[in-house]
Amino acid sequence: MKGLKKLALATAVAAAPFAAHAELKAMNDTAMGDVTGQAGVTIELETKVSIGQFKYTDEGSFAVNDIVLGGAGVTTGGAAAGYNDLLDQLKIDIDVQDDGDATIHVGTLDGNPIDWGMNVGSMELLAGNTGSDSTTLISNMSGWGNLARLDFRVDTATDHLNIQAAFDVQDMDFDVEFLGVGIRDMKITGAGANFDYDGDGQTLAGGATTEFGIDTTTAAGQQQLGVLTQFANVNLDVYKGNGLGASTATDVLRVDVNNVVMDMSIGSIEIGGASIGSIAMDNLAITDTKLAIYGH
Repeated sequence: MKGLKKLALATAVAAAPFAAHAELKAMNDTAMGDVTGQAGVTIELETKVSIGQFKYTDEGSFAVNDIVLGGAGVTTGGAAAGYNDLLDQLKIDIDVQDDGDATIHVGTLDGNPIDWGMNVGSMELLAGNTGSDSTTLISNMSGWGNLARLDFRVDTATDHLNIQAAFDVQDMDFDVEFLGVGIRDMKITGAGANFDYDGDGQTLAGGATTEFGIDTTTAAGQQQLGVLTQFANVNLDVYKGNGLGASTATDVLRVDVNNVVMDMSIGSIEIGGASIGSIAMDNLAITDTKLAIYGH
């Protein structure tokens, strides 16, 4: 196997104990032989995660404090909407295709989008050994929404990890502490039927019958279009490659953003505790964007 394929399979194996640790048993040769011929592995999962602090240290440090990840109910707004605090109803399908490609599909047991919630106490910069200074960048972050699609594919022909996701943010609030700015009621949704997703000059609102190759006249196509138009869509490739342009860097982490399509709005921007208004972006599209990431 090539490098990325090993990584995907290792990740899948590492994730399995979260769902199966209560029934963990040694497998004999016969049992292993039975597994070999199966179509793939399915993991059902429900969880809630709390992290006291995540810290990245170079000379100084960047720290994220009091992290809680779970269902939408971990936030006040999500709980008020009737959601619980568990990230639940998850169904994760792991397969290795005939061509060697590895795929991981995150779906749901009940067919509904996965509700998610997140709280973060603060994000701050910390001085290194030479001082005790610190700056709080963001505080009081709380947000919830839905995940409609999450797919990973490791392509053995290119050694690319392709990630496709569709999600929304129903409500997010946070304070940009060091600037004295507050963001209230931020919302991210799909671009709707008036966006030309595949660049053919036609939109669904204008009567197009296909978009990104989806046949709108079929029931399956209608379901796919619901995910495409109602949720923010992200498609990107991650792989090892060279730097950009005149860069001489090699073996860097490359991230190619194929497309990001969404609508975004902020209900209120506060400065000094008073609102200065709201903003909205319709049909926000990020395409042909490439990043090369490496140490220095």
